[in-house]
Amino acid sequence: MGIQIDVVVAYPINDEMERVLGLAEAVGEPVTVTFMWEAGEEAERAVLVPAATLALWEHWAPTACPMRDSGNETRTVTEEPELAHPAEYGPFTLFRRRAGGRTAVARQGVVVAELLNPDEAHCLEETARNVRQGFMDPKQKAAFQDFLARQAAPGSQEPAATPPAPS
Repeated sequence: MGIQIDVVVAYPINDEMERVLGLAEAVGEPVTVTFMWEAGEEAERAVLVPAATLALWEHWAPTACPMRDSGNETRTVTEEPELAHPAEYGPFTLFRRRAGGRTAVARQGVVVAELLNPDEAHCLEETARNVRQGFMDPKQKAAFQDFLARQAAPGSQEPAATPPAPS
């Protein structure tokens, strides 16, 4: 990922979530967050992706990335996460999706970021970058083809003839 910032959050209270989200919005890049839950539970890593960045990734990588299990072998494949009310933390509301395991972060009714599994975030970013680098809009493609048409043939010393102007 472009910028990786590791932030440890004990629990998303006391403005910790606001600081992390503000950081992600300020740099416009994903922020890796490690949640240290109470009662000695295993730490959970997620990537907080600003909504605009995620929209861009999903535009260029419209197919879903394969999800790898996060190491929780005790959970059966058919078991779904328990449905719960959205969790409110100060000005933020966290909406945990049952399908896919993402958590949408909303502020004043607007989704501003999403928490993704680190593997999914990496896959989305890589796929989006690869697809976008291979894409040319029609004007750019026509200009490139015109440029190639004017290039000299391999092994030739003279430039190729200029094609006639379209009428």
